[in-house]
Amino acid sequence: MKKYFSFFRLRFTMGLQYRAAALAGIVTQFVWGFMEVMVYRAFYRADAEAFPMSFSATASYIWLQQAFLAFFAAWMMENEIFDSIINGNIAYELCRPVSIYHMWFARSIANRLSRAVLRCFPILFVTAFVPKPYGMEAPASLFHFCLFLLTLLLGLAVTVSFCMLVYVLTFFTISPQGLRMVFTSAVEFLAGAVIPLPFFPERVQRIMELLPFASMQNVALRIYSGSMTMPQMQKAIALQTFWLIAITLAGRLLCRTAELRVTVQGG
Repeated sequence: MKKYFSFFRLRFTMGLQYRAAALAGIVTQFVWGFMEVMVYRAFYRADAEAFPMSFSATASYIWLQQAFLAFFAAWMMENEIFDSIINGNIAYELCRPVSIYHMWFARSIANRLSRAVLRCFPILFVTAFVPKPYGMEAPASLFHFCLFLLTLLLGLAVTVSFCMLVYVLTFFTISPQGLRMVFTSAVEFLAGAVIPLPFFPERVQRIMELLPFASMQNVALRIYSGSMTMPQMQKAIALQTFWLIAITLAGRLLCRTAELRVTVQGG
């Protein structure tokens, strides 16, 4: 366990060095967040009763989404891992007395966490002072806030496990571009990154909530605003736990198969 914690610590420390990139990202996310809030405001002014969430809850959803973008953005994968598989440098990692799955998992968690630490606090601080209903609202209760933190970490773990599955599948392809395009597009739409899941028709929403994508950002962001009942929260957390275990086991088994069949060409 110490060796994987070392990988985590090194990657996390390295990620904290990119402050200029974080500043540029914060500005971009502020602009994008305000644009989304104003677009939804136009829809709410047309017919506020047609929406399942209040406008203030939707604004909080958007700002939390921007603050913790590094946690849930499936497109934030490490090109270094893809390159090592494609160019054959994976051979060096296979020689190490470590599990490449666990090593990549620790690195991915640290990479996302370091980005979020640099970006989330300025966004949350500034949007807390934006006039209502355009800014961040306080959590529905202390209980909801504690559940938000729990589901936030579970959502991060599910997202990383899903990305690990994409890394491992790259062993069986010539190029990872197709996989990345398909999987990231599916995640962005089905996880609620483009449109919050409550805005979908009820039948479609029920199906989408059962998929692993809904266990990424949808649960934590909706719990914060108090838009889920107690039975819904219990079901959502149970699904998060299930998908985390299922995707992780699938990724580890597939990684073990890939390690036994991998062929590195060249010399």
